[in-house]
Amino acid sequence: MAKGKVHINLVFMGHVDHGKSTTVGRLLYDSGTVSEQEMRKLKEKAEELGKGGFEFAFVMDNLKEERERGLTIDLAHKKFETPKYYFTIIDAPGHKDFIKNMITGAAQADAGVLVVSANPGDGIQAQTKEHVFLARTLGVNQLMIAVNKMDMAKYDQKRFEQLKAEVSTLLQSVGYKPQEIPFIPIASLHGDNVVKKSANMPWYTGGTLLENFDKLKEPEKPTNLPLRLPIQDVYNITGIGVVPVGRVETGIMKINDKVIVVPAREGKGIAGEVKTIEMHHEQMQQAEPGDNIGFNVRGINKKDIARGDVLGHADKAPTVAVEFTAQLVVLNHPSVITVGYTPVFHVHTAQVACQITEIVKKLDTRTGQTLQEKPDFIKNGDAAIVKVKPVQPLVIEKQNEIPQLARFAVRDSGTTVAAGMCIDLVKK
Repeated sequence: MAKGKVHINLVFMGHVDHGKSTTVGRLLYDSGTVSEQEMRKLKEKAEELGKGGFEFAFVMDNLKEERERGLTIDLAHKKFETPKYYFTIIDAPGHKDFIKNMITGAAQADAGVLVVSANPGDGIQAQTKEHVFLARTLGVNQLMIAVNKMDMAKYDQKRFEQLKAEVSTLLQSVGYKPQEIPFIPIASLHGDNVVKKSANMPWYTGGTLLENFDKLKEPEKPTNLPLRLPIQDVYNITGIGVVPVGRVETGIMKINDKVIVVPAREGKGIAGEVKTIEMHHEQMQQAEPGDNIGFNVRGINKKDIARGDVLGHADKAPTVAVEFTAQLVVLNHPSVITVGYTPVFHVHTAQVACQITEIVKKLDTRTGQTLQEKPDFIKNGDAAIVKVKPVQPLVIEKQNEIPQLARFAVRDSGTTVAAGMCIDLVKK
C-alpha cells in the first residue's frame, strides 16, 4: 500500500452502457496504471471478439463471459494512486441482474462516481435513479457526476447544462446537495477530461475527472463514536492464548481497556481486559477505525466468543436487538416478500436468520415518500420500512447513531435479495 497516503474506496455507478467501465479503463491507462503493452493486448482481443472500442472496458471486465457479452457482471477491484490519495476502484455493475453485486460495492465505498451518458437518446435512466437511491441508502456520502459521451452530443455545452439540471433534481430528491457535487463533462473513449484536459470543451473550466479525485475530502475516521469491533475469527495461539481478529469500525481500542463482547455465549456478553494489540505482526498501543488487528483479552476463552460477536467498551456495550425497524430495498427476489419471510441477514461479520414481522410501508425509491401503508407484499425494485425479528441475539446499531453497524444485506439461497439499514430498534 502507498506509504503515508490516505486510502479511499471509490465506487463507479450508473446505467448499463453509459460507459462506466470504459471510463475506469481510460483513467487507469492515461494515468499509467495500465501499461501500453497490456492495452495493446486488450485492443487485439476486443477486435477479435468484434468489440472494437471496448478495449478500455476490458481493463475492468476481465472475466471471459463479460468480454463476450460486453457487460460488467461482478465487482472488479483495481488499485490506483493520485498525488494525494491511494484508491481502490470498485466498478459496480449497472445491469439489472447484477445489481446485487452493486450492494457489496457501495456498502464499502467512501465516495462514488455516477456516470451518466450525454448521448441525445440517453440521459437519466431507471438505473441512474436506482443507483443514486442505493448510494444514499448505503451511506456513500461523497459523489461526483461524470457526464460521459460528450462526443456524441457534439461537445455541446447546452446538452451538458441540461443533464446537470436533471441530475441535480434527482440528487436533491434523495437528500444529496447538488451544489456540493462536481459535474465533469467527459468522453472516455477519446480520453476527453478523464486524465487529460480536453481541447474540445473550452467552455468547461473545472478540473478533469482525475483532478477532482484529489478534491475529495478525506474519509472521517469515526474515532469519536463508541468502540465497535466485529469479530471475524478467533484463534488459539500457543504462548499467547486466545487471539480474536477483526477490523475496528468505530472508536479507539487501547491496551488495558475494559471491554465486553456481545452477544457471546448464551447472549449474556463476556467481559475482559485488553492485554495486547497487534497489526501486521507489530505490537501497538492502540487501534483506530480501519485497522485490521489481532488482540488478546484477559478473561475471554475461545469457546466464549465467535465470528459475528462485537467488542465494545464495557461502559458503552454494543447494542443487542430483540427487534429492529429497517429501511430496505428489494433487489433480486424470485417472487414477493411477505410477513413471515425468514432469510439470512448479513450485518458486519454476523449472519443471522431474521423474520420479517411487519411491512410498515412501501416507499417511492425516487423520492423516499410513502406510497402505501401496510402493503401485503413487496417485490423487486420496491423500497420499504419493515419490522424484523432476529431468530437469535444480534448486534446491530441505528443508522443515525453508528451507521457503520447499521447496514446489512439480506441473502437467501445464495443470492442477495435485499439491502438496507437499521433505523430503529428494541434493545435486549
